[in-house]
Amino acid sequence: MHIEFSGAAREVTGSCHILRVGQRTVVLDCGMFQGRRAESREKNARLPLPTNEIDAVVLSHAHIDHAGRLPFLVNRGYRGTIWSTPATRDLCAVMLADSAHIQEKDAEFLERKGRPHADPMYTIADATHTQELMVGVPYQKWFDVTDGVRAMYTDAGHILGSASVVIEAREGGVTKRLVFSGDIGRDGLAIIRDPEPPRDGADVILCESTYGDRDHESVAGARAQLAQVVRETAARGGRVLIPAFAVGRTQELVYDLHGLYRDGEIPAIPIYIDSPLATDATAVFQMHPEVFDRTEALARGNDHLFDFELVRYTRDVAASKALNQKTGPMIVIAASGMCESGRILHHLKNGANDPRNTILIVGFQAENTLGRRIVERRPQITVFGEDVPLSAQVVVLNGYSAHGDRTQLHAWLNAVRDGGSASGRAHPRVHLVHGEPKSQDAFSAVLTADGYTVDAPTPGAQRPL
Repeated sequence: MHIEFSGAAREVTGSCHILRVGQRTVVLDCGMFQGRRAESREKNARLPLPTNEIDAVVLSHAHIDHAGRLPFLVNRGYRGTIWSTPATRDLCAVMLADSAHIQEKDAEFLERKGRPHADPMYTIADATHTQELMVGVPYQKWFDVTDGVRAMYTDAGHILGSASVVIEAREGGVTKRLVFSGDIGRDGLAIIRDPEPPRDGADVILCESTYGDRDHESVAGARAQLAQVVRETAARGGRVLIPAFAVGRTQELVYDLHGLYRDGEIPAIPIYIDSPLATDATAVFQMHPEVFDRTEALARGNDHLFDFELVRYTRDVAASKALNQKTGPMIVIAASGMCESGRILHHLKNGANDPRNTILIVGFQAENTLGRRIVERRPQITVFGEDVPLSAQVVVLNGYSAHGDRTQLHAWLNAVRDGGSASGRAHPRVHLVHGEPKSQDAFSAVLTADGYTVDAPTPGAQRPL
């Protein structure tokens, strides 16, 4: 029994880990790599193993860097079960179809412009077939993944339906317990319940480490800063341009803007959600109130969390283009969250050169993405092959991160470790995934000092259970 690290190994995107138990093989996540276009394309086109060797896929959540290559897997012949939570299954229905659509449209756009481009990795039909293979299982319920392997989901508190995965693998009379963190959220995030660490210990833990080298500002502090950015930008007559993940971050922002407006903290300016995917994902959120955090005042007894008088959802292309002709202050929230695709690129092309505007960064920006170059405040950025001066204000609010910080990740690991005292699994080996080397090395030092046996595997490395 061993685990092989295929993606999100010494990097953040492309989450994919391969569990081998005797003759059986289970893939944990099959996410898309993001970053430099040519490099990412090459990595995405290489599947971690032949599809006929895969017995099952267990998915942690619906973000593209965790689920985005599932239709490519199906395109190449995979026909087994893809396990997820019910909310993740429903989010994937819209997210994977959107990913296919964006690939098709981007290729068409570049072809019209006479620029080099690659064919889409998969089609909308592949995304639809992927959905047919998905089976949703609620939290805290064991399910048989394949012969000798069973699993259970616990709430990861990251986005709607996100999960940590507990796996028990049996081979030759020996049972091993593996815990895969998925992406661990934060206490106090809007809408989503707080993370629920597995409590019965583990032999091996795969733990994300996105922010293993730092702590975040508070969630409450981020909301106050959001209000300040909106007020100051509106006073300049500018736009607040927010690249945001269509699933999770967009809904949290709308939720907080709703509360800030209700409390008189921001002016009554229009808020445009310029993303068909975010519109569809918001509908999925409304379908799953059973996983909302009902301890929050706005969420108690309110059936219109994402729909109030300032919000406009723009679905068609004509309505999106019309935003560029509007005048006066406004807020525009559009995908993608790392500025690598989608409608945010059009808004940046038209608005990044206006000093009245603010580009508000509210999530992690991976290396070599346009979002990272904006965070670094480069003098100019390249959008659709054209250079655009970066004259807009750039504000980074790390308090909106849906990833746990160093302290929260450490506490989550301690909860898993401490829960293993009774079962004899109180000394788990920890393998750090989903983090850049600087973050992983700093977090590894912290955990080693606390008595953990820890490493950060490189791509292709194998470790025993």
